[in-house]
Amino acid sequence: MALTPSTMLPLGTPAPAFTLRDTVSGKVLSLENLTSTLATVIVFMCNHCPYVKHIQKKLVAVAHHYQHKGISFIAISSNDVDHYPDDSPEKMKEEAQRFGYPFPYLYDETQQIAHAYHAACTPDFYVFDKALKCVYRGRFDNSSPGKSTPITGHDLRAALDALLAGKPIGENQLPSMGCNIKWKSQ
Repeated sequence: MALTPSTMLPLGTPAPAFTLRDTVSGKVLSLENLTSTLATVIVFMCNHCPYVKHIQKKLVAVAHHYQHKGISFIAISSNDVDHYPDDSPEKMKEEAQRFGYPFPYLYDETQQIAHAYHAACTPDFYVFDKALKCVYRGRFDNSSPGKSTPITGHDLRAALDALLAGKPIGENQLPSMGCNIKWKSQ
């Protein structure tokens, strides 16, 4: 596991379109089908990363809270499953069901979507406004495995609360830190 920061996609970048299979429902879903008229959160994550596991329960709670306010959440895993079989679509489905993910958990087999978003680590968070322009990218909060800092989702929640209140989101956004995305050999 290499501790990797997110690459911080430039603010204002349009959300790259995608069509991917949801590992739980088996349906092919697109960004167009999953977006909200308020905001859409996209998180690149995987099953085996200790940084994802660290926030998993709180992420589910935060997603539930903001989905009730009209914000969409989408999770995508792009890891190379040949070398990381715990991140296979079958295991993704099991993980989503075990933790009650209230959002689709999509599999990016070609890794093209991770590249399009400049995703670098898991978890890697992106918030897009109603026009699908990036208004936040970065960390969930300042907690991490092995630290006694409470898991709150503070950074992501602050961005979503500002968006819901019609206020600007500060540009001083801190990168997420986590496991590097497991890229396929080229």
